[in-house]
Amino acid sequence: MARHLTMEEREIISQMRYARRKQVAIANRLGRSKSTISRELARNRDSRGYSAVRAQRKANKRRRQRPLARKMDQPKLREQVCRGLAKGWSPDQIAGRLRRDNRSKTSCPVSHQTIYTWISRQPDRSRWKACLRFGGKRRRRRDGRGKIPRAVHIDRRPAVVDHRSRYGDWEGDTIVGARRRGGLVTHVERKSGYLLSDKLTTRLSAEVNRVSLQLFQPLPVKLRRTLTLDNGKEFAGHEDLSRWTGIAIYFAKPYSAWQRGTNENTNGLLRQYFPKGTNFEQVSAKQLQEVVALLNDRPRKRLKYRTPREVFLHSPHVAFEN
Repeated sequence: MARHLTMEEREIISQMRYARRKQVAIANRLGRSKSTISRELARNRDSRGYSAVRAQRKANKRRRQRPLARKMDQPKLREQVCRGLAKGWSPDQIAGRLRRDNRSKTSCPVSHQTIYTWISRQPDRSRWKACLRFGGKRRRRRDGRGKIPRAVHIDRRPAVVDHRSRYGDWEGDTIVGARRRGGLVTHVERKSGYLLSDKLTTRLSAEVNRVSLQLFQPLPVKLRRTLTLDNGKEFAGHEDLSRWTGIAIYFAKPYSAWQRGTNENTNGLLRQYFPKGTNFEQVSAKQLQEVVALLNDRPRKRLKYRTPREVFLHSPHVAFEN
């Protein structure tokens, strides 16, 4: 990236020019190219020769008069940003992915703050703000439901799961539909953030088990290691699900959503497309899977702006069983 000459460097140039040193020697002294020194002398000396103070003054004046070039005025870059926003990517995810995709290029990618600023200046900014996810404080609700029988708590879960160092450790939950009728079951792989989800006709444990089995069954055994759930009564049949899938099931502590943080965050992303009050009876299976694909193809900061699908497909065990 280009770096402007400083006042200190101009002082050295002035002193070495007074001592009649050649441009090559000056360039070597400053760690600059010979063309940089040649251009500096051509642009900033005057009839009295080269002076660091006068050179700095002329450079500052040119900088103030230079028209402001905004990155988001570049059509190609703006198109990439708009495409990411339309997919529901956050400005941080867009900027991070652009950096990742342009590592071999000299052009500097846009920052997430630049994208936010650009959105705020648009005449139709409400259109783009609607694509952003706004987090808010959540009220803690008391859970009057009964305890899960024979639940194995998270304290007994293998410590290796905490490190996200292997594939096959999952977190699970459900999303409630309008009037508490139907909804979604969601299972997220901890290492990659890869999402499996399908519709529920009811939130009874038998239905949750049936749909979860359909989601997990195609996976190889080595991608079915552990599953960490919340304490909803829809998971009361956890022993059957564990026996059918071979997954060891554990339960997070009540009111400790951070113990299933990957799943909680992913459910929040789903809510961008299916806000509270959504009637899932009116959402087709195709519509749901299109949203699941969008989230699995959304770059994540913790994955160094790779997508969950890219990371999950990197697993040596990812070939699904028929």
